[in-house]
Amino acid sequence: MKTDLISRRSFLSVVGAVGAAAALTACGGAVSSTASSAAASSEAASSEAAGESVELIVFAAASLTETLNAIAQDYSAENPGVTFRFNFDSSGTLKTQIQEGADCDLFLSAGQKQMNQLDITASADVNTDGLDFVDPSTRVDLLENKVVLCVPEGSDKGIDSFDALAEHLKAQDILFCMGNSDVPVGQYTQKILAYYGLDEEALAAAGVITYGSNVKEVTTQISEGSVDAGVVYCTDAYSAGLTPVDEATAEMCGQVIYPAAVLKAAPNAEAAREFLAYLQTDRAATVFEGVGFTAM
Repeated sequence: MKTDLISRRSFLSVVGAVGAAAALTACGGAVSSTASSAAASSEAASSEAAGESVELIVFAAASLTETLNAIAQDYSAENPGVTFRFNFDSSGTLKTQIQEGADCDLFLSAGQKQMNQLDITASADVNTDGLDFVDPSTRVDLLENKVVLCVPEGSDKGIDSFDALAEHLKAQDILFCMGNSDVPVGQYTQKILAYYGLDEEALAAAGVITYGSNVKEVTTQISEGSVDAGVVYCTDAYSAGLTPVDEATAEMCGQVIYPAAVLKAAPNAEAAREFLAYLQTDRAATVFEGVGFTAM
């Protein structure tokens, strides 16, 4: 396997260390990140003194479930006036919900496409409907993930690389799981299939491919052994206790970048900006990197 993953015990230690360090000043972080975190603490303290509280509504890609819950717990402990309401799903589903008017303060996507479709400053080739939901001044590329190939524990199909997967798909002798076409992980997988000259539509018609509506569903099918192989993110493989057998290169599917932005109609825009700044600090990066993300 091309990438080393941290053990579960190590991750739990990391999260514990982050919580223990919540009251300390972050070392080695950018001055702006530290200042933003301090501003968040001051703002929350003022709200608490006034008997007020803020519930941040965060729409985030399903692959961020474990890390954001851990970070939010730490953030709320440091800022008692701030609580969270998370909506974890595929980035395509979240984009649609935002477009249809759902309340949302902060959007974290697993792909640039879904963010671009809501950003009026993005290319009209992507934002084809001219949607204007994102505050472009807050938009950042927050994280990088990796696309990996996984097989069920104890698999005897000999699928130990993307090359081997391609040969089995050509032979149509396995059942392969991937994300839907409106899901970033599915779009990355489509690029991998195209890289190998494989016809997704023909394979699906032959019953060789099955789909998941988000990356968690794909991961579950692999873990349960209902398929012979599947493509997920490195972070989801870790969370599910799966050991990837191969990692896709940038040549195969491009970089997997997670953008984040506050929405123009955010009910709690200022608090959302402060939390987004916190997500760029060293303390948050420690949690993200503990499961395989790379902080940007």
